[in-house]
Amino acid sequence: MRRLVPLLILLVGSCGGSRGSTYAPANGDVVFQTSRSAQSLAIQKATGSAYSHMGIVYVENGEPYVYEAVEPVKSTPLAEWVARGEGGRFVAKRLRDADRLLTPDALRRMREVGDALRGRHYDLYFEWSDERIYCSELVWKIYHRALGVEIGRLQRMRDFDLSDPVVQAKIRERWSGPPPEDEQVISPAAMFASEWLVTVFEG
Repeated sequence: MRRLVPLLILLVGSCGGSRGSTYAPANGDVVFQTSRSAQSLAIQKATGSAYSHMGIVYVENGEPYVYEAVEPVKSTPLAEWVARGEGGRFVAKRLRDADRLLTPDALRRMREVGDALRGRHYDLYFEWSDERIYCSELVWKIYHRALGVEIGRLQRMRDFDLSDPVVQAKIRERWSGPPPEDEQVISPAAMFASEWLVTVFEG
């Protein structure tokens, strides 16, 4: 049985279906927010999604944390993570059939995979190697390597809309020419839309 922290965060959310005004964090939840970082708008423009940052929830000694790829890969208290996002708003999703799939052994494997990447620098170039890691890449690799679950469809850099001036400005900052169009990537938008996840909180 996964460990829950009831009524930890009270926010006004959209009610309906599995959504509600309170969020009870559970191990393995995937959380999404609109980052206030310098590159957030470019990510939103390129992927067509409002969500530009994400992480995975773990409950440690009764307190929820978000394991995330920022600078560097690390654990952040959930309340601090929420406050860092645009308007303090976020969406929490849970693995479909989580009670069956997220066994103590599965969660142990997920933590081991994540710990192997702890401390890695943030990947500004969105490369698929483990040398540096970006946010959606971290969560995708943890689930895939530990459980064999692919949350979201992998894409290539060429699949994104890079035409917006905001996106073009970021490209000029980081590459001497066009970014590598065949680079394999996973976006927060693709993971948000995955059928493997169900929304448990939106607020």
